Amino acid sequence: MKNISPLPILLLFIMSSLDAFAQEIRVKGKVRDGKREVALEFANIALLSPVDSAVVTGAMSDLDGSFEFSTTAGDYVLRVGFIGYLEFFEKITLGENKNSVNLGTITLEEDAQNLDEVVVEGVTSMFESDIDKRTYNVENSIVAEGQTASQLLGTLPSIQVDDEGGITMRGSGNILIYINGRPSNLSGDDTESILSQFPANSIKSVELITNPSSRYDATGVGGIINIVLKKNEKTGFNGQVNASIGTREKYQAGVNLNYGTEKANFYASYNWQDRHQRENGERSRNSYLPGFSPRLEQIQDGYEIEKTHLIRTGVDYHVSDRALFGVYFQGNFDDEVEYAAITQQNLNENGTLDSSFVRINDELSKSGNYEGGINYTWDIDSLGQKLYSSLSYSYDNREQTEQYNQEFFDADGNSDPSKRLTQTNDRPRTSNLYVAQLDYEKPFANGASIETGLKATIGNWQWSQRFAQGDEFSDFNPVVVDSLTDTFDFDEQVYAAYFSYRNTFGKFGYQLGLRGEYTKTLGETVRESESIPNNYFNLFPSAFLSYTIAAENELTLNYTRRISRPSIWDLAPIYRVRDQYNFSIGNPYLQPEFTDSYEVGYMKGWDKYLLNATVYHRYSTDVETRITILTDDNVAIQSRENADTRSSTGFELINQIQIFNNLDATLTGNLFYSKINAENIEQDFNNENFSWTLNLLANWLIPNWFSVQAQGNYRGPIVLAQGQIEPQYSLNIGLRKDLFNGKATISANVSDIFNTRNFRITTTNPRFDEKRVFQRETRVGTLAFTYRFGGFKEKTEGNGSRREGGDDGDDF
Repeated sequence: MKNISPLPILLLFIMSSLDAFAQEIRVKGKVRDGKREVALEFANIALLSPVDSAVVTGAMSDLDGSFEFSTTAGDYVLRVGFIGYLEFFEKITLGENKNSVNLGTITLEEDAQNLDEVVVEGVTSMFESDIDKRTYNVENSIVAEGQTASQLLGTLPSIQVDDEGGITMRGSGNILIYINGRPSNLSGDDTESILSQFPANSIKSVELITNPSSRYDATGVGGIINIVLKKNEKTGFNGQVNASIGTREKYQAGVNLNYGTEKANFYASYNWQDRHQRENGERSRNSYLPGFSPRLEQIQDGYEIEKTHLIRTGVDYHVSDRALFGVYFQGNFDDEVEYAAITQQNLNENGTLDSSFVRINDELSKSGNYEGGINYTWDIDSLGQKLYSSLSYSYDNREQTEQYNQEFFDADGNSDPSKRLTQTNDRPRTSNLYVAQLDYEKPFANGASIETGLKATIGNWQWSQRFAQGDEFSDFNPVVVDSLTDTFDFDEQVYAAYFSYRNTFGKFGYQLGLRGEYTKTLGETVRESESIPNNYFNLFPSAFLSYTIAAENELTLNYTRRISRPSIWDLAPIYRVRDQYNFSIGNPYLQPEFTDSYEVGYMKGWDKYLLNATVYHRYSTDVETRITILTDDNVAIQSRENADTRSSTGFELINQIQIFNNLDATLTGNLFYSKINAENIEQDFNNENFSWTLNLLANWLIPNWFSVQAQGNYRGPIVLAQGQIEPQYSLNIGLRKDLFNGKATISANVSDIFNTRNFRITTTNPRFDEKRVFQRETRVGTLAFTYRFGGFKEKTEGNGSRREGGDDGDDF
């Protein structure tokens, strides 16, 4: 068990002992968009003096559009506002005979003033911010039409996705990926393989939780990315169909259907992809081993064909006015064909050819993932007391067969049949994942609230490999190689409990939490009959403090402790043969990585400008890092080790600007310094650097014509123990036009216009140095069409904002 700083725990008890029963009136409510009928985050709620309209107090809407703050009895003018919407005003009286007043749901309508001078339709912002989360409404993303979830993430601020599928956020890896708030169990050796199975058109929003509180899983030291899939909730039968076609055989089509009644909402969707993608790469290695050619040059050229089917269906049923029961099913099916031709040349000191290999790789894989679950939400009373429970199960199965044919050529280019090799590799994989969760929320009359819950995550993963090789002695019929054939079975059980307390004290707000997680793992190998258990218990405190300087002007301070547990991909001690010079293998003795994160943030909103600035520091121990060694046989083996420490300190600045009524831009910059110390692995394994990222997302609405969206990003170098991942940049642009009174949309985009997005890595070591470049096809033109149909809810007449419910109406 790691040493835990007593400060956050001490703060929990000190702050909890404050006067929880101050005689104040709690004001609460909820803000939503009247057109899209979705919650509005970061809306400004203020109580004004009826005498001079001075701001007395107020708050900003929370994650789900809700707000809550304290004040004293009296007469006020309630003002609710959000950039691009009509302000809501209402005179209210707060009496001394009530401790709590519920204002109900306040609906804001889009600001349509000066229509003749501007446009009927304004630019819809993709970005919403909160104290610990940013939400991107990617339904409005033009540049990601017709692409995959992985490609979509690469267009968002703060996120970088390399061509090997690695994801970093604010320059840090070890990101936890959720699908609809749950961990994913799909097939794939890496995150990119998982995300490529989801079309971008199936995604409603992406949530970035940079410093998660105790209510979230402690996993993911770099943060959590939650992908929310589309699910309509409108009355009547409605839906949408979409299709797209991309250059060089990239096709996608899908349908989302919904049928809503007063008691139930039924939904179903189907998405299909058929994507052909080119791949190429180069590798240059200088080795300093006696008896071998000092230089290896490698060129790879190939393609990948992937066909996926994503099916989702479910129902949300209102058991009563306060109880909602949901059930869902999801199936994801993937067929892949991969081909690669690899030419390897061994060069001598003079740069002339010693020998060469030509290797042909063919790979076929088929996978199926099935997931189902139920959830139950009970609003216990009208004061906000709530109970949420869920249970889900997913099963994944993957069959993968690889075939290799390798020929040898001498210095004169003559083939030598005696050195020819044939190889086969069968890699079946299965997994089971169970997730059970129970959460309870309880607000108090004085404005305080508690959240507590339990969660169990139980998983089993089984990876197998049967590697065979043939040569002239076996008449090129592959024979099983025992040293490269094995099965690894991995069980992981995580049991968690958490508690958090939230309250305000004047202009100060605080949320303190503590999460405990007990982890039990067992890895077993078949060939060596080895069992590797690892059981541990850890506490993860969190503290969030805020100070409201004025309306739409807030200062925040937070601290969390998190963990990164190694996955089966990192652990499985099975050699994966890329070619005769490059192997990779997992490390079953890897330990979890722990990170302490600190953030200081400042948010300020003006009529047409939103500023979000954050200074952050992360300090990690037992850091999981990529290590490459060169054997005496001139074979590079890549594995994972625990480095001593890693620290990262940075400054992130997000600027959201409404330049004109029909033009907005979001500019995100992140400057950070990283240092890794891995001298426990090998002497002089230390590295450090300054790096930065830039991301620009601009939306321009040309009246009566179309919308234009441009997105560009730059990522600086990422420090590794043995080198660095080199910088990359790209630019995407797209056009969109609504047709048939908004029922249909046609769009066109081009990704990576200048074809600059590639994965480049430099590795240095006393025995060798290496440079590698790998690029998947990224410059793609796409044409997409979407059609929406069906019965939507009737809107209230008039353009003004309105309030619904409250103490005399329905609660929320």
